[in-house]
Amino acid sequence: MKIRELSIPDSYEITPKQFGDDRGVFLEWYRFDRLEETIGHRLDIAQANTSVSKRGSVRGIHFADIPPSQAKYVTATHGAVLDFVIDIRVGSPTFGQWDSVLLDDTDRRAIYIAEGLGHCFVALTDNATVSYLVTAPFNPGREHGINPLDADIGLVFPPEAGELLLSPKDTDAPSLTEAAASGLLPTWADARAFYTSLNEGK
Repeated sequence: MKIRELSIPDSYEITPKQFGDDRGVFLEWYRFDRLEETIGHRLDIAQANTSVSKRGSVRGIHFADIPPSQAKYVTATHGAVLDFVIDIRVGSPTFGQWDSVLLDDTDRRAIYIAEGLGHCFVALTDNATVSYLVTAPFNPGREHGINPLDADIGLVFPPEAGELLLSPKDTDAPSLTEAAASGLLPTWADARAFYTSLNEGK
């Protein structure tokens, strides 16, 4: 597999090598050792999630308190989504910026999103099926959101998504500026300290 760091530090696009024949296709969609070589520590997978979404559905922007927050390794097993990683770490050199990866059942890419980063995707097809490996169980008291339509972030949703479908939870979420002012967001310093602790096995 090929691993490429995105423009947001601590996020990566993973492109697997596919082996096809007249029976179908085989690929390795997750390799702990290859990812460990890249990020400096092994992922401690605590939960696996799957979502199925109608075309146009937007999920996010979501994040969790750090530590321990929740690193995510995400792929699309059916259909297609445009997956966004948003830097919400106050003090980061790329704070407020984002990058994206097309996840689909053709190239079968994945995206790795480190703890403390924001995550969002939009479904480009009906029944878009997304699977996530995450490093911490869901904890509603530590989970937060930012409005995915926040103009200051400026996520660009492609026309093939059609009419956007959003939950009230996401549209009622604060803007990035409001979340920062309220002290809700992780900091760059806390994130770096947490990554160092993981790399040192503490």
